[in-house]
Amino acid sequence: MASSNPLLPQVEHRRAGSVDIVLGIQWGDEGKGRVVDLLAGDYAIVARFGGGDNAGHSIEVGDRKLALRIVPSGALVPSAKLHIGAGTVVSLRGLITELDALAAIGVDISRITISDRAHIVFPFHATLDQAAERARGGSAIGTTGRGIGPAYIDRVGRVGVTFGDLRTPALLAEKIRLSMLAKAPLFAGAGDVPREADILAETLTAADRLLPHVVDGVAYINEALERGDDILAEGAQGTLLDVTYGSYPYVTSSSTIAGGACIGLGVGPGAVRSVTGIVKAYCTRVGSGPFPSELSDVEAARLREAGREFGVVTGRPRRCGWFDAVTARYAARVNGLDRLIVTKLDVLSGFERVGIVTGYRHADGSPAGVEAMGEPGLKPEIEYHPGWSESLREVRHVKNLPRDARAYLDRLANVTGVPVALVSVGPERTAFAAW
Repeated sequence: MASSNPLLPQVEHRRAGSVDIVLGIQWGDEGKGRVVDLLAGDYAIVARFGGGDNAGHSIEVGDRKLALRIVPSGALVPSAKLHIGAGTVVSLRGLITELDALAAIGVDISRITISDRAHIVFPFHATLDQAAERARGGSAIGTTGRGIGPAYIDRVGRVGVTFGDLRTPALLAEKIRLSMLAKAPLFAGAGDVPREADILAETLTAADRLLPHVVDGVAYINEALERGDDILAEGAQGTLLDVTYGSYPYVTSSSTIAGGACIGLGVGPGAVRSVTGIVKAYCTRVGSGPFPSELSDVEAARLREAGREFGVVTGRPRRCGWFDAVTARYAARVNGLDRLIVTKLDVLSGFERVGIVTGYRHADGSPAGVEAMGEPGLKPEIEYHPGWSESLREVRHVKNLPRDARAYLDRLANVTGVPVALVSVGPERTAFAAW
């Protein structure tokens, strides 16, 4: 609603284009990649706004499974340009490998750009990441060990190196020297520390390959909006892994929530038109950290096998549990969700009953909220719903789902307070049921 204060002029929307945000609202792995792939044809640009190549997005095309780690998930939609935003941290090796893999299957990689303000992940970042996990021992966070955290630490510590620095070799060499010098005490206890000269040589070689893709990210995105282009902003990981609002300290190092899209792409909040939350019909988590709805080993194994719940990047088996409405309601507030897209409903076919965690209780029996997630003795309150035996793979309209599957979806919308707009019923690109 516009201000009624006569001292303030009425504000008109200054951009012809808009930003729609798609992000996960659990612990990642919700199926964002295939949703972005589905939607990308309606947008001029698909832009990744945060994270690094620790986030794997997978898309199935026939018998082929395409795993993307840093390039936005609209790669198979020829009409969409692809942008890697300033909020990301990117491995030079990883990006080149991904560009080569996409080019090999016929993707026009000239439409892929990266912001000059995105930070570089160097091999020594991975060295430090792995050494830190070993030092934590039984308190390890469960990172992928790819150097994402240390690269974000460098960014905040003002010793990071950006893709824009690749344009100036002398400045690049000095920044690499200072960055490695600052880490000398940490390198003392780490093995396989890369040599500064080798890092510089590899970086200069990579610069020749990558500089044609480097752009002024702020100008690129905002000029597109001014032209009237719509942008699909793609998140990485999930809300509960956000460095500020996730299950800290078992989180990633970046902002994974809707507000992170503005920071990671360099746009004002007025450009955002909608926020869509992607959520599995159940929950999974990789690595350590609290997981109130986690199932027993036998139940989890059944869900894991049915859903092929193994990490895209690491291959690690994911922990599995029932849908957690407590965290979903929290994520809806943090992100200002307009709609939900529910994925992997088909995985629940064949279960005699399916559960929803509707609340938590402290060890003393009193009600608890999401802030108590990691508290010893926390007990989830679970309501069970009848399962269904029918396969959902051929269903393309929600009205044709089994009655109990429809009732389950209705309950998810009710307990989260967010309408369900679309449901995935199989791994294929087109396997979605609409309302």
